[in-house]
Amino acid sequence: MAARGSFRLFQTVRSRLSVQSRQIATKSGGLKRSAAPLVLGTFVAGAGTYGFYKYVNRDTMVDLTEAISVVPQVSAASGPTSQPSVFSQGKNHALYLWIELEPSANPKQVASYAKTLQKMVDQVTDPSMRDEEDEIWAGVGFSPNFYKQAGGRVKQDFTYAHRRGNLGEMPSSAGDLFIHAKCNTPSKLFELAQVFLAGMPKGSVKNFEDIYSFVYKNGRDLSGFIDGTENAADDESREKIAVEKETGGSYVITQKWIHDMKVIGSEKDKVTEGWVGRLKSDSTEISRKSITSHVARMTGGNGFQQKKPFEIVRQSMPFGTLNDGCGLFFIGYSASPDNLNFMLDNMVGAGKDGPYCDDVMRLTKNVKGTYWYFPGNEELNKLG
Repeated sequence: MAARGSFRLFQTVRSRLSVQSRQIATKSGGLKRSAAPLVLGTFVAGAGTYGFYKYVNRDTMVDLTEAISVVPQVSAASGPTSQPSVFSQGKNHALYLWIELEPSANPKQVASYAKTLQKMVDQVTDPSMRDEEDEIWAGVGFSPNFYKQAGGRVKQDFTYAHRRGNLGEMPSSAGDLFIHAKCNTPSKLFELAQVFLAGMPKGSVKNFEDIYSFVYKNGRDLSGFIDGTENAADDESREKIAVEKETGGSYVITQKWIHDMKVIGSEKDKVTEGWVGRLKSDSTEISRKSITSHVARMTGGNGFQQKKPFEIVRQSMPFGTLNDGCGLFFIGYSASPDNLNFMLDNMVGAGKDGPYCDDVMRLTKNVKGTYWYFPGNEELNKLG
């Protein structure tokens, strides 16, 4: 009987916090979204469900949930806020919806529609019923030309240049809108893509690609290496790296990489570890590594634990099938496109430290890529 009561109480608390969390997400960005569920999980784990129920009555419980939920809002008062996808932590699955518009499409009409993305999120998952399993964190980004046509202005140029090196090229791909959404329930992401595309202004979509990603072996890339080893872990650091302070906006890179699974399956670990610059087992950085290793290319030199001149918040995940091709959908958020340009230039031998190409391109091929601007919430609401 006590167990059933505890469960009902927990469901009540979780429901209230989910609603508060959504309200925070709408108003305040990624840092404030995740705080309430985290506090609840920590508290219940420490106190024990039954003990929590025994020593705290229902009225006190309601007051406590309100107190917990309001904490993130206090820290959210300063400056422009970012969209929910920008620096929030990852989920088990992600949607990458890449849309190219017809030349005849009305940019302001499309922008007016796209800025209602959070209403579509609420349509897919009822705010009063959602929990950590089916909540969706989503954001929308725009290409340079489209954003300008829709009435938006940016502080920095984010043109994506076509790059070519000895080990491959990085094509500049067409696209106008990009949706990035994260959820633990993949069907919710599929439904969100359905809803968004169905409501687009008639005749406005020329092409689109919807890619659905997944967590592989507790956070490894399909190559077997741990992905995102150097990613900032706390939300405060992630926000500083990803968000332009004056606007709440973020400059975003998206690239579709198709892995060569035959090479990955046949090469010895020592060889691929040399290409990457890390051990496959635990991602330990190799102290004596090639200047052409991936780690060296991302830091601009092959010194051991060399300080990175630029950082991004990676949100990359594996995707695909063995039959049609699989690999990594690379996506990173940054407060400046300079961070993105530094990394891509170094990968194709156009960096300032010499004509060295990235050996990771021996494992995988880049088939699609561009930059986007994810405007802050205030900027987004002014579009159209």
